[in-house]
Amino acid sequence: MVLLQVDHISKHYEKDKPVLSDISLHVQQGEFISIIGPSGAGKSTFLRCINRMIDISSGEIHFDGTNMMALNKRNLRKNRTKIGMIFQHYNLVSRLTVIENVLHGRLGYKSTFQGVLSLFKEEEKREAFHLLEKLGMAEHAYKRCDQLSGGQKQRVGIARALIQSPKLLLCDEPIASLDPSSSKIIMDHLKEISTEMNITCIVNLHQVDVAKKYSDRIIGLNAGEIVYNGAPKDLLEREIREIYGANAAHLMMK
Repeated sequence: MVLLQVDHISKHYEKDKPVLSDISLHVQQGEFISIIGPSGAGKSTFLRCINRMIDISSGEIHFDGTNMMALNKRNLRKNRTKIGMIFQHYNLVSRLTVIENVLHGRLGYKSTFQGVLSLFKEEEKREAFHLLEKLGMAEHAYKRCDQLSGGQKQRVGIARALIQSPKLLLCDEPIASLDPSSSKIIMDHLKEISTEMNITCIVNLHQVDVAKKYSDRIIGLNAGEIVYNGAPKDLLEREIREIYGANAAHLMMK
């Protein structure tokens, strides 16, 4: 089943400087896709176009049978509950506890009044604890988030995204700020979530070796264009050079 269909999208901030050029991509339910490419290739912009954090200049995006570009503000907010977002720098509220941050993932389902007063149901609180337990963070539930390590913060970010009950997770450089051990924990969790919960994951990565290890499919972006779309096993030296150009040499060691 095709969950996400991207057809010929482009994004311009300035008229003659496209950030994305004629991107087309179909993503299956439960697929784990890594997007790789040099800095400035358009990876982050592409993810933010999918959930309309950034509006595209042309083309179409269909998610779960809905034309994303046709949604008004209210319906877009409702549709976004099915799309979880995980950020490089976590985007947590540092002064709040772990459990409070996780419950913020339910705000898309709340009225403004309910959100301001943090009115969460008991079943939502139970689900928050269940997710923290699954991610090895239950013992930290009542710690303030500014007391956590980077890897712990990212696991809170994953729990916050999962409590939305999403069909799609968009992960923008989720391990870029982490050490190798924490990176492995985060990628293991994301892969497990995709496999066990049948949640589609699209992950922006700098690390080619990580992309090859975890992905069902790899998309290579360069200068806003797809230059590779295929299986990890087929991503060889020639393809890496096409994606990274002159910066590819150090990646060949991976």
